[in-house]
Amino acid sequence: MILHFELNEVTKKLPKHLHKFVVKQPYEEYTAQNQAVWRYVMRMNVEYLSRVAHRSYLSGLEKTGISSENIPYLEGMNRILKEIGWAAVSVDGFIPPNAFMEFQAYNVLVIASDIRTIDHIEYTPAPDIIHEAAGHAPIISNPEYAAYLRRFGEIGSKAISSSKDYEMYEAIRLLSILKEDPHSTKKEIKIAQEKVEYLQNNMGELSEMAQIRNLHWWTVEYGLIGTLGNPKIYGAGLLSSIGESTWCMQKQVKKLPYTIDTATINFDITKPQPQLFVTPNFAHLSLVLNEFANTMAMRKGGIKGVRKLINSENLGTIELTTGIQISGIFTKVIEHMNKVAYFQTIGPTALANRDKELISHGITNHAKGFGSPVGKLKGINLPIEDMSPRDLKAYGIYEGEQKTLEFESGIVIRGRVITGTRDLRGKILIISFDNCTVTHKDEILFESDWGIYDMVIGKAVVSAYAGPADVNSFLELGKVSETKTPKISYSNKEQLLNKLYAEVKNMREENTSTNKKITEIFNQLKTQFQLDWLLILELYELALQNNYMIKSAILQKLEQLKNNKSFTRLIENGLVLCKKH
Repeated sequence: MILHFELNEVTKKLPKHLHKFVVKQPYEEYTAQNQAVWRYVMRMNVEYLSRVAHRSYLSGLEKTGISSENIPYLEGMNRILKEIGWAAVSVDGFIPPNAFMEFQAYNVLVIASDIRTIDHIEYTPAPDIIHEAAGHAPIISNPEYAAYLRRFGEIGSKAISSSKDYEMYEAIRLLSILKEDPHSTKKEIKIAQEKVEYLQNNMGELSEMAQIRNLHWWTVEYGLIGTLGNPKIYGAGLLSSIGESTWCMQKQVKKLPYTIDTATINFDITKPQPQLFVTPNFAHLSLVLNEFANTMAMRKGGIKGVRKLINSENLGTIELTTGIQISGIFTKVIEHMNKVAYFQTIGPTALANRDKELISHGITNHAKGFGSPVGKLKGINLPIEDMSPRDLKAYGIYEGEQKTLEFESGIVIRGRVITGTRDLRGKILIISFDNCTVTHKDEILFESDWGIYDMVIGKAVVSAYAGPADVNSFLELGKVSETKTPKISYSNKEQLLNKLYAEVKNMREENTSTNKKITEIFNQLKTQFQLDWLLILELYELALQNNYMIKSAILQKLEQLKNNKSFTRLIENGLVLCKKH
């Protein structure tokens, strides 16, 4: 696989299964108009956010190497980010939530490589480089917030999804792509919007992943910090939206204290948020995150944890009291006294201890699934996991012995003991049998002609979480969406407009503008591109700075364009910025 990112101290730690989500930053595809959109949004943001954003924002822009003048090269950002222990990689729009969280757990920001079009300059439903680079990156220069973000990734990547969550992810991804693509039809958008709304109304009980995505949205994306009466912005969605960063400070947007209850409050990515949540400080974010983690199957385990994995229909892991971990797709659980008595996976399964796959217990050894009893033997108070080698021999559980083990749950194992597998501390983890049958009442769980039977040891399930214990056990983990962000094709007229944007950009950067050049481009815009307000604004900026005669005519044109309600606030804000600078 070709790597589309530089390996450094941070990115070289990324598991290989995450590499498939990384794409090459298409820097050569950014048009001069794209660059102008970046410049306009960033200059507006710096001007306005200097008053309403958390104090880490402005200093963070400098620390992360983000300039208002040009879309950043990720290679350049990475050389600076690694100084604070982070990195950034380019991806195609939304990626699956578990993968997104896992990148974050490795101190890697995923940055959508596309940039919003001029039609969505104030807000875009699709993640873009303004949102990711200029929204997320600056705040991670704050050490306490960076630690929260990494910890959120660690916990979030273990959150169990429901079978409907991936369908919702794909629906939202498609809708965001269609809304940002200028060539999408109203019918396409309407159909995609209706599907998202239908799924939102029919998700059933919120999964762990759905809840932790809510926490992520109301903090990392749309969070406010400080007091309810005077909050500051730190969420990337607000920091990157010149529309919502202004809107969110209005009284009609409710400001509520941030608590664990926000895990149950859903959001709509296509609309401004009706309420926002305020944390008193970054330390409080970590307290709420830990409070939520205490509700997750990752920390509670048990029968409910295994059932969550079964309902997810995705790869997950359970851990028993001995520390042995079983990773696979769970399909069945037998219950006894409200506890797990037996579990079953289907397809490739791996066994591990302390997040390291056990030798001879990878997916090739357990290619067709894995099942094992959990709990204590009937009539014996001492659990197998607490038995010493002498105890095991006393109870007849040793190599070469034909043995029948009956569990309190009614699970019965009959077979010849071959060997045992222990951890470094000597605790028994697996007992292997041949010529073995496993039954529960009249149900046959394992036949003797199926081969060697490995029984894992543990009296209870103490943890259940999404993904594998050892990331190297399942190299094909994670699925890249088949819905791709389309590359915008430009008409001859649009290419000509981009050429004019490039000329103005070069004049500004090389200080080669003249009244004649500005006038020529202005006249061309008036006749061929009557509704392009942004380039006329850039021409006015140059004319004003150099006191060219044409400045009055350009200003008059801008005043005319302001009559179009879509441009009014954008032009007014731009004029204020021109006069200040």
